[in-house]
Amino acid sequence: MAQCVQSVHELIPDSFVPCVAALCSDDAERLTRLNHLSFAELLKPFTRLTSEVHMRDPNNQLHIIKNLKIAVSNIITQPPQPGAIRKLLSDVVSGSQPADGLVANVITAGDYDLNISATTPWFEAYRETFLQSMPASDHEFLNHYLACMLVASSSEAEPMEQFGKLSQEQHRIQHNNDYSYPKWFIPNTLKYYVLLHDVSAGDEQRAESIYEEMKQKYGTQGCYLLKINSRTSNQASDEQIPDPWSQYLQKNSIQNQESYEDGPCTISSNKNSDSNLLSLDGLDNEVKDGLPNNFRAHPLQLDSSSDPSNNIDGPDHVKSASSLHETKKANPGIIHGACLTLTDHDRIRQFVQEFTFRGLLPHIEKTIRQLNDQLISRKGLSRSLFSATKKWFSGSKVPEKSINELKNTSGLLYPPEAPELQIRKMADLCFLVQHYDLAYSCYHTAKKDFLNDQAMLYAAGALEMAAVSAFLQQGAARPYPAHYMDTAIQTYRDICKNMVLAERCVLLSAEILKSQSKYSEAAALLIRLTSEDSDLRSALLLEQAAHCFINMKSPMVRKYAFHMILAGHRFSKAGQKKHALRCYCQAMQVYKGKGWSLAEDHINFTIGRQSYTLRQLDNAVSAFRHILINESKQSAAQQGSFLREYLYVYKNVSQLSPDGPLPQLPLPYINSSATRVFFGHDRRPADGEKQAATHISLDQEYDNESSQQWRELEEQVVALVNKGVIPPNFHPTQYCLNSFSDNSRFPLAVVEEPITVEVAFRNPLKVPLLLTNMSLLWKFQPKDCSGKNDEEVKELVTSEPEMIGTEVISEFLINSEESKVARLKLFPHHIGELHILGIVYNLGTVQGSTAVDGIGALPGCHTGKHSLSMSVRGRQDLEIQGPRLNTTKEEKTSITYGPDRRLDPIIVEEMPLLEVFFIHFPTGLLCGEIRKAYVEFVNVSKCPLTGLKVVSKRPEFFTFGGNTTALTPLSPSASENCSAYKTVVTESTSVCTALTSSASSVDFGIGIGSQPEVIPVPLPDTVLLPGASVQLPLWLRGPDEEGVHEINFLFYYESVKKLPKIRHRILRHTAVICTSRSLNVRATVCRSNSLEDEEGRGGNMLVFVDVENINTSEAGVKEFHIVQVSSSSKHWKLQKSVNLSENKDAKLGSREKGKFCFKAIRCKEKEVATQSSEKYTFADIIFGNEQIISSASPCADFFYRSLSSELKKVQPSAHAEKQSIEDAVRLIQKCSEVDLSVVILWKAYVVEDSKQLILEGQHHVVLHTVGKEAYSYPQKQEPPEMEPLKFFRPENTAVSSRPSVEQLSSLIKTSLHYPESLNHPFHQKSLCLVPVTLLLSNCSKADVDVIVDLRHKTTSPESLEIHGSFTWLGQTQYKLQLKSEEIHSLQLKACFVHTGVYNLGTPRVFAKLSDQVTVFETSQQNSMPALIIINNV
Repeated sequence: MAQCVQSVHELIPDSFVPCVAALCSDDAERLTRLNHLSFAELLKPFTRLTSEVHMRDPNNQLHIIKNLKIAVSNIITQPPQPGAIRKLLSDVVSGSQPADGLVANVITAGDYDLNISATTPWFEAYRETFLQSMPASDHEFLNHYLACMLVASSSEAEPMEQFGKLSQEQHRIQHNNDYSYPKWFIPNTLKYYVLLHDVSAGDEQRAESIYEEMKQKYGTQGCYLLKINSRTSNQASDEQIPDPWSQYLQKNSIQNQESYEDGPCTISSNKNSDSNLLSLDGLDNEVKDGLPNNFRAHPLQLDSSSDPSNNIDGPDHVKSASSLHETKKANPGIIHGACLTLTDHDRIRQFVQEFTFRGLLPHIEKTIRQLNDQLISRKGLSRSLFSATKKWFSGSKVPEKSINELKNTSGLLYPPEAPELQIRKMADLCFLVQHYDLAYSCYHTAKKDFLNDQAMLYAAGALEMAAVSAFLQQGAARPYPAHYMDTAIQTYRDICKNMVLAERCVLLSAEILKSQSKYSEAAALLIRLTSEDSDLRSALLLEQAAHCFINMKSPMVRKYAFHMILAGHRFSKAGQKKHALRCYCQAMQVYKGKGWSLAEDHINFTIGRQSYTLRQLDNAVSAFRHILINESKQSAAQQGSFLREYLYVYKNVSQLSPDGPLPQLPLPYINSSATRVFFGHDRRPADGEKQAATHISLDQEYDNESSQQWRELEEQVVALVNKGVIPPNFHPTQYCLNSFSDNSRFPLAVVEEPITVEVAFRNPLKVPLLLTNMSLLWKFQPKDCSGKNDEEVKELVTSEPEMIGTEVISEFLINSEESKVARLKLFPHHIGELHILGIVYNLGTVQGSTAVDGIGALPGCHTGKHSLSMSVRGRQDLEIQGPRLNTTKEEKTSITYGPDRRLDPIIVEEMPLLEVFFIHFPTGLLCGEIRKAYVEFVNVSKCPLTGLKVVSKRPEFFTFGGNTTALTPLSPSASENCSAYKTVVTESTSVCTALTSSASSVDFGIGIGSQPEVIPVPLPDTVLLPGASVQLPLWLRGPDEEGVHEINFLFYYESVKKLPKIRHRILRHTAVICTSRSLNVRATVCRSNSLEDEEGRGGNMLVFVDVENINTSEAGVKEFHIVQVSSSSKHWKLQKSVNLSENKDAKLGSREKGKFCFKAIRCKEKEVATQSSEKYTFADIIFGNEQIISSASPCADFFYRSLSSELKKVQPSAHAEKQSIEDAVRLIQKCSEVDLSVVILWKAYVVEDSKQLILEGQHHVVLHTVGKEAYSYPQKQEPPEMEPLKFFRPENTAVSSRPSVEQLSSLIKTSLHYPESLNHPFHQKSLCLVPVTLLLSNCSKADVDVIVDLRHKTTSPESLEIHGSFTWLGQTQYKLQLKSEEIHSLQLKACFVHTGVYNLGTPRVFAKLSDQVTVFETSQQNSMPALIIINNV
């Protein structure tokens, strides 16, 4: 139990005090009314004696009484009704609330820190009022009247006669059978005559004379002259006199005023009273120092409305309710005792002392003696008679019975003069005067008698008081018999069905147990008496039980919380909303944050409801908010109910302050960091054959790798524009900001271009949420054109639509537990600084079928596809935490976050805006296939744009054509059935020989030092005006590898007017092309040994080309036709086809392979001389009747593109080699290098939807080295096999600077000229001499020293067989010097002695560069065997 102001040793004596009745004449009552008090109220503050009182007990022992108090009350002849008492108790509890400044107790138990109110004044007030308002009953005498004060005024005409009348009235009330109430202790009631004298108005001498008369008639012990009203009421304001009555009456007066509003109820008073207020404390017969009674029926009591208890009849007359209403209108700040001085206060105190000393105590002492004597004299006779009759009728001693067996015996009533009752009377009198030893023995005796008679009500009363007396005995002679109390409670409750008496037992016993620190027993006792018949009592007892649990030696925190919840529930049922709320709030401390989510939800819900009822709307909102924002485990129906309740409360709050700031809403959750901001218009959908550039949109997922690629492309083009240097203030353009992008700078948005903010919502509930009229919340700081800030800062959506247009989403439904994004747009119409603060919306739920929890659906004015049950307007802020900083030491050691400015764009002036559309753009191609599409550029802004460029990592994939494109058709419709190539019809005679033309790579944008990836778009006049559009042809070539290719294009453009903040803009496009296999081309080049050179010296080459059809027929390709083979080189050209078959058209079916051989010659000297280093010669060998001009677009474009990408791959390695190899070796290497490229042009016949289509394409093979095979498609690197693990480090071997065998063999080209066969008559001439010419050709550009050695090598055994029978005649070794590319012939003679076939290829040729020392032998492996046949004739 909670701490109390009074200890139990003060509480019990104050609860049971001698009761005195007061009966006043009308005049006397009028005198006291001048002070706004009745006579009983006048005495109330002075009824406690200030000094000890002595009296003698029946054994003549002196007995001291300390702190004695008496209770004086007006006579009421009607017992108080239960409904009225319930009403009074309810008002007392609701009137007592915890003080605002009350310091709560902080209790630490385990890991709980609880803030608990240490005292419960409402419980003490309830207990005091309850004990005072207990009706008098026949089985006990504690609150029966012992005496009666008869009060008359000295101003009456015949005071003595008035006293006589009053005495008769008292006698009539006590002894007339018409009145069963009030109860009187003994028939001979003490009458005490009081003469009231008004000092300020009355005649003092008359009063004294009347008093003398009274003394003679009633004796000095039986009467008193009380002088009051020493000053008049108009003097009252001059001097401040303390008001001791206010603590007893003030609260009551407030409640009185409330109670009158309940409607007319009739309260009567004594016939002499002149105001109804008198009757208010008359309802209980012993008002002590608590609140006077005030009977308003409790609102939740079922029987209160029908209870007739509100009509309390007086003995003589009844006042109407009108006087009550008059009283109600009276000034609430009434001053009590206004006519009384401090002397008067002392006189009243003296009067009470005199009455108690002279009148009441002697009367009690005498009564106790009389009762004692009666009992002693009667004891023998009555006891023996009783026991004899019992034995006579029952035959033997009655066995002790358990209480449960003693049914229906509580109805036994004793006559008033029964000796058992006399014992009880004596015990009660002793108890009232604090003689607890004697009281205990009397109660004990009475208890036995009552139990023997099975008078259970009497027995329970005796048990109860015996237990209390035992506890209060001085020196604790015996332990507190708690079992007496338990038996009494059980008897009252179960047998007598009297809950009021049971409750009194529990209240007393619990207080006693608490004083002995037996909290567990006290709690059990309190919980036992909770029942359905009284919610208020149950609530108070449960709360006290909870306090017992928390005050234990080891506090039981969860039990405390549980019982506080139960108490709160019962308080709520009893209509005590404030107390209910307090209980729930205190219990919440225990359940909060411990994972008991359902309990937490229940408590929060109740707190919300109670707070709402008490109009504590902010508390209600926060409680409901808690239910919704925690991860709820409730069912969908329950969550829906919570949400509706929350919305209902919120609506009421917002109605209180309609102009206040918008409240923050808890739902739905917003994942702020997932907020994305997009600057620009939405992408247009594809329109027929027109396909818009993909650009960037919110539908694309962020990909780190691709964003890095885009960044590199942009850097590449910016570097090119800025003469190869990226400007220091360059930042890559970001159209879409998210949590991965760099948001440390203020983003730039262009005026008149929308800003889209994507907000990520999550609905944690199992019920759908409907957001309506949702828009962004922003503030904007406009700038004028001069760039100065305006002074004013314009805020919020509604105010300035001409500055910033705001899109409103009328309905946005988020289903249960769904995550969903909303895209909200702003349209800036002015330059300045924009700050997006959050979103504003109406939160509501979708209308269900039924209204839950009694809160019906409000009729909404909402008309949408979802019916809205109820909604509230509110906002949520978008606050994004920036990235954690981690660069400096301070940042690493502390937790600091950088800014995230994605929601704070700066609006800059207008920029051009480009849109790109692709027309007839294919999605699938064959490898190497050429397709012509069109691209349309549209300027959709109001500014002209210029400097349009496109950059891509795959420049070999597309071309806009070189400077020669003027001849191609410009519109898609005109080129419907045209070839993508530029063609010329040829005559059939020219099939074998090549047609040559030349072109410069500069024309095709592949200049020296240029970046082939950045391609300027050939706009007419280089400017695209506002609203203008231009269509350009675009040739595409399928990549050489099969599969799906993503090709990124980045279009770069600038404004004609240079702006400081944004220098350029970009547009992205990602093309996805699926390629399927077509042809596989392999080629090798080798030197021709023939020296017939029509074109002059310089040597010939043979080019072997293998073409294989590797297409799988999925693409529907029937066959490929090789229509033309072209070469392109600075120095070489194809001359003619060597192995042309009869069939002109070279067709390849599926999986067929074709072989071609071509002769290549060096370009003419004059051509080479006139060419710049970038001029290429193209030679076309045609296998059809149309020549494709390979030096024009698009054939040459793709050739150059593939060449540059090829060079890019080769360059780095060549560069590294250059440094490590000596110049000599470099020269030797050059001999074996060829820079000849072969272009194979083909057509494929495709059947698609029963139509035949012709596809065109080209493959490139770049030949670098003589004898080395080259491919048209990239070779897959075979993964090397695992080498054995080496445990030692290999020594660093220097790279040999010797050239390879292949390179050496190319330095000098040798050729033998001789007759193929010779007939010689060996029988005539035994030696056959054959002249042989050895041609030595220098292939390098340098001077070469040559040694020709004719001696046979005799090392290998095979050489003997071959060379054994022929020898060279003459000089065996020649030394020569060959100039650059010189051809020299040596005349040799071979001598044969036998017939046969001989190989003349034995001369060994050594060569060295003239300025070098080392001699290299040229290898003859690659030269053909020089066979000669010698015949005999």
